[in-house]
Amino acid sequence: MLKKANRIEPGSQQERSLKKHNPWIMCTCNRQCCITLITGCYTCEWQIKQEKKSRPGPCCCSWKEKIFFPFLIISFLLSVVLLFVWIETSNEYFGFDWVIFLGTGYWFFWSIVLLSLFGILTAYSSLLVVLAFLLVWEGYELYLHWCHKILILLMILLCSFVLWILCQLWQERWLTAGLSLQIFAPYMHLSGITVMVILSWPVAFYLIHLEEEVRMRRYKMMYDRETAKGCNILTKLRALQVAIGLPFFLILLCLYIVPLGIHSPCIQEEDKLGPKPDFFGHRGAPMLGPENTMMSFEKAVEQGAYGLESDVQLSYDQVPFLMHDNDLRRTTNIRNVQPNASITHSSFFLWSFLSTLNAGKWFVQSRFKPFYHMKPLSRADREKAENQRIPKLTDLLELAQKEKKFVIFDLNTPPRKHPLRHTYIRHVVSVILASKIEQHLIFWLPSFDRQYVQSRAPGFQQVGQLFSIERLTKENISRINVDYKRLFYKGLKDYKAANININLYIVNEPWLYSLAWCSRIHSVTTDNIQTLSQLNHPYFFMTPGYYMFMWLLMDSVSAVLIFAIFYFHWWRESKKEMFNNSIHTDLRSLSLQQREHGSQDSTNLPIKPSFRVLGNPWALSAFYPTLTKSTKKQPGSCHFLVVPKKKSSEPEQVKETIKPLRPSKDDVRQPSPTEKTFEPTWDAPREATLETALPSLKWLPISLGIKASPKNGRGCPISLC
Repeated sequence: MLKKANRIEPGSQQERSLKKHNPWIMCTCNRQCCITLITGCYTCEWQIKQEKKSRPGPCCCSWKEKIFFPFLIISFLLSVVLLFVWIETSNEYFGFDWVIFLGTGYWFFWSIVLLSLFGILTAYSSLLVVLAFLLVWEGYELYLHWCHKILILLMILLCSFVLWILCQLWQERWLTAGLSLQIFAPYMHLSGITVMVILSWPVAFYLIHLEEEVRMRRYKMMYDRETAKGCNILTKLRALQVAIGLPFFLILLCLYIVPLGIHSPCIQEEDKLGPKPDFFGHRGAPMLGPENTMMSFEKAVEQGAYGLESDVQLSYDQVPFLMHDNDLRRTTNIRNVQPNASITHSSFFLWSFLSTLNAGKWFVQSRFKPFYHMKPLSRADREKAENQRIPKLTDLLELAQKEKKFVIFDLNTPPRKHPLRHTYIRHVVSVILASKIEQHLIFWLPSFDRQYVQSRAPGFQQVGQLFSIERLTKENISRINVDYKRLFYKGLKDYKAANININLYIVNEPWLYSLAWCSRIHSVTTDNIQTLSQLNHPYFFMTPGYYMFMWLLMDSVSAVLIFAIFYFHWWRESKKEMFNNSIHTDLRSLSLQQREHGSQDSTNLPIKPSFRVLGNPWALSAFYPTLTKSTKKQPGSCHFLVVPKKKSSEPEQVKETIKPLRPSKDDVRQPSPTEKTFEPTWDAPREATLETALPSLKWLPISLGIKASPKNGRGCPISLC
């Protein structure tokens, strides 16, 4: 009978009331299963212990958990920063993998491995933070399992070590993150406002809940003698409100005014946008063909390259050839031909041997793919790549002369004991002039012995580095070739003001190319020419008027939504408070009425019966219908049965007044010797509860015209017991 009484029928008003007042989690799925899942993932305990339910107040966990919780937040922030920096430096993945190859001799996508690792760490720390928030939301104490604590500490050490390496050995990569903020800042601002609107729901819920807790504590302090302890709890509650609400509103205020400090190159008028930057194919098109091969340069020409970029080495018999690395391990089959000579500098080989090496088979092998997002080659391109050889410099010059493409190259200094150690510049210039290529198609980049080059080949276009403007003017240099990260420093506007053309290397990502486009850069060197050549408009470009419209619209809409969310939570809590106050008011008024009726003459109280009383006339449901539903029956108490009046078309008239019922002789039965006499037990707490819940009942028998009976030793009228 007890289980049946406690059961909540589906679709009933009680179930709807529970769904209305319980958290959102009960509306979507079984609440107990969700709480078990959340608690199991966070504490590794898959059985909910009810004694761990936290009481309302500022404390939601032990002091040990309070000390460790900041470490969880620190691990989350470090992992997010590290993941963001590594995602934004995706333009450098090839260079990172190449550096690792030089140290290990094994080519692999180590950059993608680190990206996956940082993503897993961020997801793990984010999950723990969300689970902790949900447990606090549901009112459970936080208890992080020791396995999670060990992993969190290891994650903090790992992230700190990686960030230290970035600061010490790869410091310039932070400039890439700064460049990404220049172009993504407007969109991050709009996204941040959206996130704050979403976060306003739990923040408003918790702040209003704490305010209700403060009111309850103050009301309790009016009847509680421990005033000092209550004031201490109120201070903690107010401090918790400030700790939650103040950062939220400060961040929201900063987001509202942050556009005043955003100066993105991609926020400008349409007519001020510069022309699309030209392309130099970095070692050709290394995503479409093996780098520094004729197939790669031909693919770059097909993609509309403005110029061709390469790296030049000198063989031991003084033949300039195209090769980037100092050894032949990565881009040739030297390990299969001469394994012992694989780490020998390429300039110590004769051209007769170098020309026999295969320079394309490595490209079609999945283990040696230079870029992880390369598209698969067609069958014809695959066969062509497998038969590529190391080209000479004259082969590239011949293609450039034929296609009218510019040529720019890095000229590597030969190693010691090389025949051309000190005269390699003059030898290469003579080879270029002997090829009969038009001199203006040569962008001369090496700075060593530049005066000789200018005197011997005045038609070469001299390209400098990030020298001072005075030095560039003195050496008659009108073009510079700089790292794209130098764009962070004021966009190189001083060089653009001096009418110096700027070429950035190496730009592979579309967002970085869009930033160079908006910054009025003239040309870029890229590996990803097939993707960048398809862009007809820079990414993330917007006019100032459009951004201001979006800014004001997002600010106003978010302010209205946040105000509505706070007002909704305040209204809901006020409604609950009014409902609770009405119940207490009704109980107090009922108690006062009972006391007043007890002091008046019972004959002056007319009774208008609305029930047919069966059995014992002292049925409380006839007089206290609301109390009897919520009051549990105690052992030994008197039981009553009230049958509501049947509905009919005409109300049934009460013909006789209710007369006091007296126990007759038949009603009283003496217990037999074999039967045990039932003696109800009464204890002090139960008596106090009954006296509180059901105030003085002295007026009941008087109002019914019954003579009051003396009470026995248990405080119950003898006639009732």
